Amino acid sequence: MESDIEVVGEAGTAADALVRIPAVRPDVAVLDVRLPDGSGVEVCREIRSANPDIKCLMLTSFADDEALFDAIMAGASGYVLKAIRGNELLTAVRDVAAGKSLLDPVATARVLERLRDGGKDKSDDKLANLTDQERKILDLIGEGMTNRAIGEQLHLAEKTIKNYVSSLLSKLGMERRSQAAAYVARRQASSEQRDS
Repeated sequence: MESDIEVVGEAGTAADALVRIPAVRPDVAVLDVRLPDGSGVEVCREIRSANPDIKCLMLTSFADDEALFDAIMAGASGYVLKAIRGNELLTAVRDVAAGKSLLDPVATARVLERLRDGGKDKSDDKLANLTDQERKILDLIGEGMTNRAIGEQLHLAEKTIKNYVSSLLSKLGMERRSQAAAYVARRQASSEQRDS
């Protein structure tokens, strides 16, 4: 009914969304945080890592700092409550499509505070945010291994490794795997200096 907005597809599950979104390439994907078979945040992370031009607007039933934090780290451009009125949702879609960030200011302030607190800590504390699997993958990146080689070594799909790499890079505040490799090299060099 809106002349500037066209619905190009729908999906009821995370699995469907991961197939439909890349196929129809919308400007904005509106994702429920909780899906029957998974998380909209994971869908956002996968879609954004494969198609950075597609913006994601997260919908959720209640304000949850952890879900907001995860959504921001996954690359979501917006995060709104389902209680939003129809015309407000249309405005949110337009804003996100125009490149604006649309995040609840109070919840965002709490998340930014959490990020700042983490930012004051030493690099070891950054590593504490990584899962065991992400740490293993970080070490293998430091050894110069490709996603495919890491996947073969850990018996995981290359796409799964790519998602882990995206997650660990965002947790470490990095954009490229070369930064992660340099980070590992610096850590190894400084620990060798301490040992000698």
